[in-house]
Amino acid sequence: MEEQSPKGWYSRGYLPHFDGGEIPQMVTFRLADSVPQERLESWRDQLRCLPPDEAEARLRQRVERYLDRGHGKCCLRRPDIAALTEESLLHFDGERYRLFAWVVMPNHVHALFTPLMGYALSRIVQTWKSFTAHRANPLLGRSGTFWQREYFDRFIRDARHFDTALSYVENNPSKAGLCALREDWPYSSARRR
Repeated sequence: MEEQSPKGWYSRGYLPHFDGGEIPQMVTFRLADSVPQERLESWRDQLRCLPPDEAEARLRQRVERYLDRGHGKCCLRRPDIAALTEESLLHFDGERYRLFAWVVMPNHVHALFTPLMGYALSRIVQTWKSFTAHRANPLLGRSGTFWQREYFDRFIRDARHFDTALSYVENNPSKAGLCALREDWPYSSARRR
């Protein structure tokens, strides 16, 4: 992977991203079929009258609630695909980033990590998505787009925000009703604590 300088604020389409170098980030990426494009467009239209930051926050909340209901084919529900995805997150931990928390949900992934010097946020996420898509598609007997192109990222402002993000990531399976206790979910950092 070629060394890259932090980009600061930039956009890859609809969502703004912040690549600030070695600062903690919470990232959510989802399967391509998890939220229909028409629904996203409808939500964006509904939120257009709000200030951009508030509209983005509300859109993110709507997407998170929708994802937790388990829409789409939920390919990450298959143990082999979920394990593959988790392994991709762990593979470069300590080399390209420091991974603090993660969870592989049935149709999306959350990761809390800090990119290390020379590794851009966008490139780290792209590597996770590319690796898993190339391995998962043949296992599923399919081809084509596996992950949604965009992802949500939020840079972590302080220790309190970090604790809130870590709790959100690790509690997501129990909050979504997939297990009773967060440590019961097999593809999560909570299970390893």
